[in-house]
Amino acid sequence: HGDFLAFRKVLPEYLKGFVTFGYKTGWRFSEIANLTWPQIDLEKGIARLESGETKNDKGRMVYLDEELQKICKQLWEARKINKKILPWVFTNCAGNDRMGDIRKSWNTACKNAKIGKMLFHDLRRTAVRNMLRAGIPERVAMMISGHKTRSIFDRYNIVSESDLKLAAQRQENYLSTQLGHNLGTIHEISEKKGLARSS
Repeated sequence: HGDFLAFRKVLPEYLKGFVTFGYKTGWRFSEIANLTWPQIDLEKGIARLESGETKNDKGRMVYLDEELQKICKQLWEARKINKKILPWVFTNCAGNDRMGDIRKSWNTACKNAKIGKMLFHDLRRTAVRNMLRAGIPERVAMMISGHKTRSIFDRYNIVSESDLKLAAQRQENYLSTQLGHNLGTIHEISEKKGLARSS
């Protein structure tokens, strides 16, 4: 997450919200670039993709977290102030069309953030991993990101060394709590046996 924040910090302003949306939802570049205001419910904090607007032709919906809601509201207010409400949620650098080719700005940001070469599609992989590590069920994560088959989804969910370390820590924490519970139970049983003997 720290690498992403460092990367986003050096992005041009017009790209920050767009990239954050991809980082958190795992949506494809084209899905975000073609997102229009009728697909955003600012009151309920929902973004929708209708059937036929996705790669697998299956519509989906995502609830926006607090940061994404704030981004969308700020973009909406900015359009109102400029009295130029374009249909797209995210627009290009000039603010007069949908998001286009961002490779130059993207590559410059990668270089300035010193994170090596990265593709926009890498955000999709990162979003999947973050959702699973946050405890979101796989089925729900697949619905949010738009993965129709498990094969591609599993390919993105690569197990790293840090994942294995985290698993060991979680198991240790779990066993520690179980140990405390079991000791309490043993102590309670011992006390009951002592009372039984004295009577």
